[in-house]
Amino acid sequence: MSNIIELINAAGLTGRGGAAFPSAIKIKAAKENKARLIVNVCDGEIGAAKDGWVVANHLNELLEGVALITSGHAKPIFAAHRDSTTARLLAAAGLKVLEVPHRYVSSEETSLISLAHGGTARPMTKKAPFVFGGQRSDGKRIRPTVVLNAESVWRVSQISRRGVDWFRSYGTDAEPGPRLVAVGGFVSTPSIIEAAAGIPLMDLINLAGGLDPSVRFVGVGGLGGILLTADEARSAIWDTPTMKSYGGGLGPGIITVWDPRQAAAHTAGAMIAYGAGESAGQCGPCMFGLPALSADWNAFAMHPGADSHRRLQNRLTLFERRGACAHPDGVSRFATSALRVLGPELLQSQPYFAGGNQPTEVLSYV
Repeated sequence: MSNIIELINAAGLTGRGGAAFPSAIKIKAAKENKARLIVNVCDGEIGAAKDGWVVANHLNELLEGVALITSGHAKPIFAAHRDSTTARLLAAAGLKVLEVPHRYVSSEETSLISLAHGGTARPMTKKAPFVFGGQRSDGKRIRPTVVLNAESVWRVSQISRRGVDWFRSYGTDAEPGPRLVAVGGFVSTPSIIEAAAGIPLMDLINLAGGLDPSVRFVGVGGLGGILLTADEARSAIWDTPTMKSYGGGLGPGIITVWDPRQAAAHTAGAMIAYGAGESAGQCGPCMFGLPALSADWNAFAMHPGADSHRRLQNRLTLFERRGACAHPDGVSRFATSALRVLGPELLQSQPYFAGGNQPTEVLSYV
């Protein structure tokens, strides 16, 4: 198989940015529509670091992947956060850098496409994927554009170099191939780890120093992900079926061990408040829904009871697929998971902000 699309399809590569969409379909559409390629190296999710790692350690192979995808016909754009180390490395290599604001939703796929076309780094609604082209709300034409994260592009290069059998020797039949995972938080050695689906979650955490006996909670997937108890993490397999059983997926490859010295409900509330503050302010679920969700979480955490619990549960039913982008879905998914894990303990009249010290400031994400 000499055709790169055939190779990628046979390998079973899926996007490593979180959506896990089949890469062969996306790249085939990009080639057919002569779409401009934006390589997303923002690492925009909380706890993400792997795409910057690819730039720092495998830039030549990344560029080889770019050439295979574009056939060398179009100059790619590399999207990186403004003034970041990654942006400086790319600029030093003579590559075109799209400087992205340090906002959570600014590195979302359609935000990058808008920014590349002279607009603001805010999500756009779309009738069809922008790989086919489209237009902004102001009527300006959007040329066919495809966004791939750096790890996905790097894997294309590896598949071309090492072959389908090498790629499929990692992972599971359903989720083949190596994939990078950023393991951080309350660990002795925060690390970017070369992993694969189907291994015990604890194998990844142990490579970063393991779980301290005092640890009670582990996050998977950042702000758009889920929360596990330490016991669940100790028995979990890192694959989509297992993570789906807890309400999530593999996501963008992030595992965060929560600091046991911090109140767990405070940590969760701070993340929800951060998500509410980082919206693009373009649709009701972001402008009004997420701040209300944050307020409902804080009310339940401070005064756990049947009424505050019911109000929070009802709020969480109002977000699915109602936003201009997936940001409200991600924050509500995390809040739902945090409520599953922390809610029963709070309802049992545990100490204020159970699981750590009482906060003395308004919740904010640091």
